[in-house]
Amino acid sequence: MNWNTLDDIAIALYEKFPKQDPTTIRFTDLHKWITELDGFDDDPKKSNEAKLEAIQMAWIEEFQDNQ
Repeated sequence: MNWNTLDDIAIALYEKFPKQDPTTIRFTDLHKWITELDGFDDDPKKSNEAKLEAIQMAWIEEFQDNQ
């Protein structure tokens, strides 16, 4: 996974944290959790607020679809 595979990251986050409401996550924590995912192999410094927001939105959708 890398910063451009938003949906894959969102699914991985949902699978790792199924009870976590993604609307309550700070971007600093989100960044840390993403970079610690198994299979994530991109440069942590290539992240930005827009990418984190897009990942968070995809995670919210995944979370809502499975509630």
